[in-house]
Amino acid sequence: MTRQEAPEQEQRAQNAALSRRTLVGGLALGAAATLAGPALAQTGPAAPPTTITTPPRDFGPGGAPTTYFWDPDIIAVDPSFNDLAQPNSSIKRLYTGLLWAEGPAWSAQGRYLLWSDIPNNRQMRWTEDDGRVTVFRSPSNNSNGNSFDFQGRQLSCEHLTRRVTRYEHDGTATVLAESYQGKKLNSPNDIAAHPDGSYWFTDPPYGGQLYEGEPDVAGGPSNTGGKLNPRIGQPAGFVPGKRELPTNCYRIDPSGRIDLVVTEDQVPDPNGLCFSPDYKKLYIASTGKGPGDTGAGGKGEIFVFDVGSDNKLSNLKRFSDCVIDGVKCGPDGLRCDVNGNLWASSNAGRAVGYSGVTVWSPEGKLLGRIRLPEVCGNVCFGGPKRNRLFMAASQSLYAVYTATQGAGPG
Repeated sequence: MTRQEAPEQEQRAQNAALSRRTLVGGLALGAAATLAGPALAQTGPAAPPTTITTPPRDFGPGGAPTTYFWDPDIIAVDPSFNDLAQPNSSIKRLYTGLLWAEGPAWSAQGRYLLWSDIPNNRQMRWTEDDGRVTVFRSPSNNSNGNSFDFQGRQLSCEHLTRRVTRYEHDGTATVLAESYQGKKLNSPNDIAAHPDGSYWFTDPPYGGQLYEGEPDVAGGPSNTGGKLNPRIGQPAGFVPGKRELPTNCYRIDPSGRIDLVVTEDQVPDPNGLCFSPDYKKLYIASTGKGPGDTGAGGKGEIFVFDVGSDNKLSNLKRFSDCVIDGVKCGPDGLRCDVNGNLWASSNAGRAVGYSGVTVWSPEGKLLGRIRLPEVCGNVCFGGPKRNRLFMAASQSLYAVYTATQGAGPG
């Protein structure tokens, strides 16, 4: 080889190596694009990960950033939703490791969020100043729904004891309701305080199962064969109950009197409930059959009543069937914002991308959705400005800031 040929051969070798690197890089990019699907084929800006991508979005503190004005899992169905959602806020998973999260409620004075972990028989607390999560009350009698009244006292619906309890400022607990006309309640589920000092609550049968409470005694609707032993796992002296009442809604008068306000025939299997900001409307979610149900059961709908000055309800209407894009987004917990829009938790089962939260105008028009990677059981507004939506979803607690405020209290 001559001196002149050596540099030419070296240059040819470098060109060949460069071509190989280019080819390998091209193949790698091609493979990545094939795996990622249409998302990488777009010509516009790169899309952030969402709950429906594969692999799904990581909601944890180490996950990829998602706030690209908007969070990709906050969806405006109607343009008016742009005035309710906060564009530069992203959904955050605040805590996980629960068995079934329910009943979030915000203590404005204490600046903490309280919620139930029903199967673990405990209540949890998230503190706003440092984000710390601790066990707040254990055992909790398998509490489900929680709220706070106008005096800042905690209200809890208990599955195990089939009662409604209020926790007083001096540390004592008061049983507000445990029976109606001499018959034991089923399993109080959700509760809302009224400015007149009354409390309104739903009483479906969901606590009559092993996972979230205790089944009936032998022969009861949730233990017809008598093979389940409701005393297992309970302290000595525990007396199991038996379902005796239809799935109704009740009002606890300030005098202590308990009134039937909504019958099972009107709203079967009532679950979440809330008032409009002016307390002239009452919304109730009607969910699916509970243990021992023999009737038609709820169909995953939301109903609304007019509330009269005499506390009588009238003008029952189906507010929404909660079917979105042909997918049943079963409602559970409900909250209103100060403008009267209804925020409802959504249980879409295995329909990934439809579980989370649905948002409706006072007229029943779908305004927007919040997608979560888990079924959402209940929601509430909180934070120092009451502009943060907390979402109790299956095994986790999520939160996102909004551009509106929740109608208090609780």
